[in-house]
Amino acid sequence: MSRPAILVMLALVVFAASAGCTETGPERTVLTVVPAGSLLSPLEEIEAAFESQHPEIDVRLEGHGSIQAVRQVTDLGRAIDVVAVADASLIPDMMYIPMSEGGGNYTDWYTSFAQNEIVIAYTDRSAGADEITAENWYRILARPDVRVGFSNPMLDACGYRALMVTALAGEHYGEPGLFKAVIGGSFDPPLAPARAGDVTMITLPERMRPAGEKVAIRDGSIYLLSLLDAGGIDYAFEYRSVAEEHDLQWINLPPEINLGSAEHAEDYQKVHVTLGFQRFRSIGSERVGQPIVYAVTVPHNAPHPDEAQMFVDFVLDAFHDERTGWPDPVDAELETATVYHATD
Repeated sequence: MSRPAILVMLALVVFAASAGCTETGPERTVLTVVPAGSLLSPLEEIEAAFESQHPEIDVRLEGHGSIQAVRQVTDLGRAIDVVAVADASLIPDMMYIPMSEGGGNYTDWYTSFAQNEIVIAYTDRSAGADEITAENWYRILARPDVRVGFSNPMLDACGYRALMVTALAGEHYGEPGLFKAVIGGSFDPPLAPARAGDVTMITLPERMRPAGEKVAIRDGSIYLLSLLDAGGIDYAFEYRSVAEEHDLQWINLPPEINLGSAEHAEDYQKVHVTLGFQRFRSIGSERVGQPIVYAVTVPHNAPHPDEAQMFVDFVLDAFHDERTGWPDPVDAELETATVYHATD
């Protein structure tokens, strides 16, 4: 055999051997889970525990603001296995779309599984950090040189809840100029609440443009954390769970305004935020104040519905384990997961 032929033969043997060494075993099922950003931290831990019990499944987490999480299915047409949001009402409002309205339901059920509340998060370096209290927080935030951050209400539930909390605070403290001083006056044009009976209506423009540096907006509430850490803002409207997970300081707000108490649900309903976009066909534009409830669903077009339901069940068990450290539910109904169907 000629020398070139021998070299070719050796090369084929090496190639075959190397191909055998790259054998990776059975392919894992990729489960795409799109949660609200405030769920990312606990779900990362749950993901690790789930995969240890189900090594054949690879969970891929992709955090978004709650509205954006739902839009991955409804407007962008992506095949998502699990959607989890920080506002349970978004699922029936955005995903129960009748055929007569150009839709076809994207899901017909959801399960509520946790509650939360809004706090004012800050760091030791925040302006006024040495004097802010649960009694004077709104006066500190109203100062012209104090920078405040919240998430985009068009994309994230925490964003429109920041507006609701601020409007409720004005009523609670008897300070009619509070909303303008803390948030509303820092936009072009200014955000000006209007009264309709005993309801405060906040109508947003399609594009929210902060005027100056008093107010900063990010796509999701968790994206405010780096800004807060870097000193780009002094205070952020955040979920209590997020403040706890990231070792921030925070001010607990009265239950009458923090959107965390079922006892004050009627008070919360006195604030409505009308979102200003026209281009997203699947979104109900009016958001009504209510206690913060998280929910999860499996869309009809989920590529792996059986595995998705397995993951959902695992998540529900984890959130109802007292060791998770998630804020305790204040509504006894949420001590166990509640399933809602489109006919409910």
